[in-house]
Amino acid sequence: MFLISNWPKKIQKKFCETVERIAPTFGGINLEDIKAPECFYIEERLKRTLDIPVMHDDQHGTAIISAAGLKNALEVAGKNIKDVRIVVNGAGAAAISCTKLYLALGAKRENVVMLDSKGVITTDRENLNDQKAFFATTRRDIHTLEEAIKGADVFVGLSKGNILTKDMVRSMADKPIVFALANPIPEISYEDAMASRPDVLISTGRSDYPNQINNVIGFPYIFRGALDVHATAINEEMKMAAVHAIADLAKQPVPDVVNDIYRVNNLTFGPLISSQNLLIPDSLQRFRLLWLRLQ
Repeated sequence: MFLISNWPKKIQKKFCETVERIAPTFGGINLEDIKAPECFYIEERLKRTLDIPVMHDDQHGTAIISAAGLKNALEVAGKNIKDVRIVVNGAGAAAISCTKLYLALGAKRENVVMLDSKGVITTDRENLNDQKAFFATTRRDIHTLEEAIKGADVFVGLSKGNILTKDMVRSMADKPIVFALANPIPEISYEDAMASRPDVLISTGRSDYPNQINNVIGFPYIFRGALDVHATAINEEMKMAAVHAIADLAKQPVPDVVNDIYRVNNLTFGPLISSQNLLIPDSLQRFRLLWLRLQ
């Protein structure tokens, strides 16, 4: 389903009413392309009023796939999620949902810095919505991305292209993890990230580079799992089960067709940091069914 952005609350309510009327003829409702903050009201209302699974894919699909990638990247880098400093550039629907799932994986909220178009989101900023306020930092020594990223272990970009420089990546901690997920132009190109330093672990949202983080990896399997077990909702436990299942799938042997597409010899999960490290299952591995234990 699609929703044009900037609809007033009255129209949002009518949209929900329409979905509620047609819901009895569907097994689930997959919401798509609804921006923040409208998406939060719409999804929360529909989850409350319907007895079938409701999921906003832009939020939770992205969150599940990126969390699986982060789990594996941290393992490759030899870092504990409880200790890492995470910088999230972007504060829309996907960024909020991704960061909440990172917290569920064990990240500390005090170790997270989130930025929007105005810079670092701090507790002294006025007129923050509830979602941004949750991630506002008490720090007063950082205002820009350049300042925030110094010494960070993880960068997650859900914003716009070409805003992360090679020097910024060089200023990060050892074995930095960079998820540049803006599409079609990522926050930093794959080539620039790889050229910035030899120990970087890079993922983008693009299909023409390894380790694409994209909703398609979990679609339609997450929703199919919910339908198979006759679930009435997609809850946090289901999302976390999907995170672990997708992360584990990356450790399975990679078919030759995937190596051929990316012009590498042995794309594999492992402890060595290189351009051939697999952090997330490739979306082309469609012959592998992702069976999620959602019961």
